[in-house]
Amino acid sequence: MAIPTSRTKESAKISIDISLCTGCGLCIEVCKGFNLSRKNGKVISKGSVYGCIGCGHCMAICPQEAIKIYGRCLIPEDLWTLPDQQEKASYEEVLNLLQRRRSIREFKEVPVEKELIEKVIAAAQTAPMGLPPSDVNLLVLDSSIKVQQFAKDFCDYLEGLKWLVSGWFLALMRPFWGKANDELFRGFVRPTMDLYLDNMNKGINLVNYDAPVALYFYGSPYSDPADPIVAATYAMIAAESLGLGTCMLGAIHPLIQNGKAAQKFRQKYGIRYKSREGLFVIIGYPKVEYQKGIRRTFASIDTV
Repeated sequence: MAIPTSRTKESAKISIDISLCTGCGLCIEVCKGFNLSRKNGKVISKGSVYGCIGCGHCMAICPQEAIKIYGRCLIPEDLWTLPDQQEKASYEEVLNLLQRRRSIREFKEVPVEKELIEKVIAAAQTAPMGLPPSDVNLLVLDSSIKVQQFAKDFCDYLEGLKWLVSGWFLALMRPFWGKANDELFRGFVRPTMDLYLDNMNKGINLVNYDAPVALYFYGSPYSDPADPIVAATYAMIAAESLGLGTCMLGAIHPLIQNGKAAQKFRQKYGIRYKSREGLFVIIGYPKVEYQKGIRRTFASIDTV
């Protein structure tokens, strides 16, 4: 039985050219779906619990190009030759890139070129996923006008949600969702909604800061909740490498998930699904330049 996703509910098909196969077994070693075995010195396809999930590992590792996968949004033409080992970034180069990045909310009034947006998206599409094919969906707002309009529409939508952070509703819900959620709503959600609405009424956009570009990564009912977050992170790093400033915005997503009003808002912007996790990444040319970094830490690191 195939593992279902929003894009496909069938297993991929494995085609093996016996005349090319040398029986080296590399494909068997990397196939964690246990779809391959060796018989008479050649690799053969066999059945498994899930069938072929279309990860493409066997195609990518076969030195003889004897295996082809068809299905689950994968075809042999999707293969490409990896860059040479000497071309990859060193640890120091990657660390320098990550350390230089800071959350940017002040942007120059300069459009981001279409080619750069496409490069950011191409990099984000290389992100690993819980299960192929990727169930990450992407909404692209590619101009400051579109970004501003989204913020205005979002604030109009929020006006109808004020009851969600009212004193009586929070008091009613506290026994059901616990102390942490109560503190989160009182200490973050309510003041954030007030900030959004009060400032938008003054012509100040704190929803997405009038950024030149906003990318919204979200999943589907089938997707791994981590997938949109990982893809958004790849996009953020790619944009930084291109000289662009970025900031991740997490407050919009949870407020457009539930209820008829949320569904109507999503439909207006072509957002295909409500999603357990999602994230906005705003992008543009930085108006400010930071001189120092700040050391961050995890809550805990335990070695067992």
